[in-house]
Amino acid sequence: MILSIITAIDFPSWLRDDIFTIGKFSLKWYGVGYVVGLFGAYLYALKLTKRRDIWISGGATRVPVTIPNEPMLSDLMFYCLIGIIAGGRLGFIILYSPGTFLSAPLDVFKVWEGGMSFHGGFLGVVCAGLYASWRHKIEKFRIGDMAAVGAPIGLGLVRLANFVNQELWGRPTDLPWAMRFPKDPDFLARHPSQLYEAFLEGLVLFLILRFLTVRYKALTKPGVIFGSLTFFYGLFRFCIEFAREPDNIAQFGLLTRGMAYSLPMVVIGAIIVVWAYRRAPVSPKRLAEPVKGDSE
Repeated sequence: MILSIITAIDFPSWLRDDIFTIGKFSLKWYGVGYVVGLFGAYLYALKLTKRRDIWISGGATRVPVTIPNEPMLSDLMFYCLIGIIAGGRLGFIILYSPGTFLSAPLDVFKVWEGGMSFHGGFLGVVCAGLYASWRHKIEKFRIGDMAAVGAPIGLGLVRLANFVNQELWGRPTDLPWAMRFPKDPDFLARHPSQLYEAFLEGLVLFLILRFLTVRYKALTKPGVIFGSLTFFYGLFRFCIEFAREPDNIAQFGLLTRGMAYSLPMVVIGAIIVVWAYRRAPVSPKRLAEPVKGDSE
C-alpha cells in the first residue's frame, strides 16, 4: 500500500505503442524493433566478414573454416526471421500458456495479438542456424557465431519496444527511478525492468561480444561467440527476474519461469565456451563474392 503512494516517475504520456495508424493499419514499434534489429545484426555480421585481422589467430590452426559471404548471411537472416516468429510464438504457448492448445487452438497463429517468448525464439534461431549450416555446408558453430554476434542489437530494440508498450514491467519498488505505468491496473511504482533488460541484454551484451571478437579474435574459435551470447543472456535474464514482475502463472518453486528457462542457457553456454576455447583456432576460408547482376 505504501508503494502505491510514493512519488514515482510517470510514464511519458507522449510515448505510444504505434508509430502511425492509417485506417485499420497500425505500424507498431514492437514489429519495427524485430525487423530493424534483425537487419542491423545482418549488416553488422556482414561488416565483420570484410575485416581481415579478426579472422587470423596468428598461431597454429586446425583446419580452414568457411566465412559466410553476403548471400549466405542474407539467407541466414531470412531463416532467423522465420525461426524467431515461429519459435517465439510456439515457445510462448508451450512455456506460458499451454492450455491454449485445448481452449483456443487457432489463437496459436495470432502473432499480431502479442505473446512471444525469447526462449522459444532462441530455439527457433538455433534451428534456423542448423538449417543454414546444412544448406550451405558451413560448420555449425561458425553459423551460430555469425547469428549471435549482432543479436544484442535486436534484443535491445525489442526490450525498448516492451517499455513503450508498457508490458513486462517490474516488481513494486521505492527506488527513486521507479515508474508508474498507466496500463498497470494497480498503478504501483515499479522497476522499469524493460530498460534494465535493454541495457544488459542489448548494450552490455553487444560490447562483451564486440570485445571478444576484436580483442581476443573469438571468431577464430567457432562456438565462443554463440556460447558467450547464450551464457550472458541467461545470466542477465536470471538476475533481472528478481526485479521483473513474474508471469501470472505457477512458478517452479522459488524460481520464476524466466529464471527456470534461463538457467539451462547459463550451463549450456558455459560448456560451449569452455569446449570451444580449449580447441585450437581455425584458419579463414573465404569464398568468392558473386558478381552483382549475375544470374544463376
